[in-house]
Amino acid sequence: MANHKSSIKRIRQTKVRRLRNRYYGRTMRSAVKKFRLLDNKEEATKNLPGMYKLIDKMVKRGMIHKNKAGNIKSSLTKQVNALA
Repeated sequence: MANHKSSIKRIRQTKVRRLRNRYYGRTMRSAVKKFRLLDNKEEATKNLPGMYKLIDKMVKRGMIHKNKAGNIKSSLTKQVNALA
C-alpha cells in the first residue's frame, strides 16, 4: 500500500479517471456499432453530425488519436453514401 498522502490521492484519481475513460470509450464504440447497423439513408444522414460530434469529443479528451477519428468518420460517411 502507498505510504504518502499524495500517492494515496493519486491512486484515487487514477481509479476515477480509468472508470470515466472506460465509460466514454465504451459509449463511443457502442454508438458506432449501432450507427453501422442503420439501413435507412435519411436516418443515417440525420445521425451523422451527432456521430462526428461524439468522435471529435473523444479526440479532445485524448481517448483516440485524431487520425483514427478521421478514419472512423470517413468510413461512416462512405457507408451513408453507399446506402440506397
